[in-house]
Amino acid sequence: METGAVTGILNTTLAVVFTWVGYKTARIIWKYTPYSYPNARIKAMEAKLLSEQRFNELAESRTLNNFVVSLEDTDYKDYLASVSNYTVEEIERALERALAGTYELMVTILPKRVNPFFRLLLEEWDVRNITSVIKAKMVNEPASDYVVEIGTMLPKVKAMAEAKTMEEILVILEGTPYEEPYQKLLLGEISLKEFETELYRMHYAKLLNYALSKKEDERVILEEFVRLKIDKTNILTVLRAKAAKMGAEEIKPLIIPGGTIKLDSILHVDDLSMALAELDSTRYGAVIRDVREEVERDLSVLERALDRHIRERMNELTRFYPLSVATSLSYILQKEREVRKLRAIAKLIDDGVEPERIKEFVGDAA
Repeated sequence: METGAVTGILNTTLAVVFTWVGYKTARIIWKYTPYSYPNARIKAMEAKLLSEQRFNELAESRTLNNFVVSLEDTDYKDYLASVSNYTVEEIERALERALAGTYELMVTILPKRVNPFFRLLLEEWDVRNITSVIKAKMVNEPASDYVVEIGTMLPKVKAMAEAKTMEEILVILEGTPYEEPYQKLLLGEISLKEFETELYRMHYAKLLNYALSKKEDERVILEEFVRLKIDKTNILTVLRAKAAKMGAEEIKPLIIPGGTIKLDSILHVDDLSMALAELDSTRYGAVIRDVREEVERDLSVLERALDRHIRERMNELTRFYPLSVATSLSYILQKEREVRKLRAIAKLIDDGVEPERIKEFVGDAA
């Protein structure tokens, strides 16, 4: 073979190799670099999360004034600055604004290819607020007391709470995804529980569709997160229904599609105890076994256990995919837990519960 031909082959081979290396390098940079800054910032924020010792110290506050003062060296300081009367309601609203600020921060600092997911997560608070307001209106309770100050449509929610009639709420919801289900509720075509389920079904469908539109690590992480949340919702729905002696046909309309576990066999058992036994063979068997005896007395124990399981799973994914969206999801779950515990402590202080009992209650709510 002539020297020129050999040289040409070598040059072509080197060009292909360098092109491949360049492509792979560019892929790695595109995939991981956008997470470097937000993940570093989130890790710094994780270091500021309150420790169990700090929760115990807050439990010793005895007054809501002391409770607020004790949080002045934390990231809650600016949100609590608006608290003047030191009521539980004021403190809860300040803590809710802090949680909303965390979601908004994720939207700001995360790569554009995933930050819309966190806007969608905020819509779950819209669903909670809308259903809470309508439930309150139906039993003639002050709806504004049930509004949580988080979500993408808070002004509309507050307007709903102030509405004089149920028909006025329909006008407020006009043009939103929730208009049609609410209209069906007003016409008596669906029950209040079915209305609530439909709103959650729409919400989780959006989340799942978004997750499935992603690729590689991002799809794996987001899909796992959404399906875990759906499983949690469905498990609690079925168990509450069984505790209320509801039949399979009554429960089916309340199930949200997209979960990982098959519920057919569970729907047809006679009671709560048998439903728990059926769940033992699913991926959640170990979670349920750890709290089985308590769950039969109090289903909120299982809700906390499932929340803990989702946090642990996101922590696992964070270790497996260190530069990914898993880090931000893990932090959001930890922040939600922290805010729940702070709200619980404030409420128990206001109720005059002794510090040792508060520590016990809040420890159980971990």
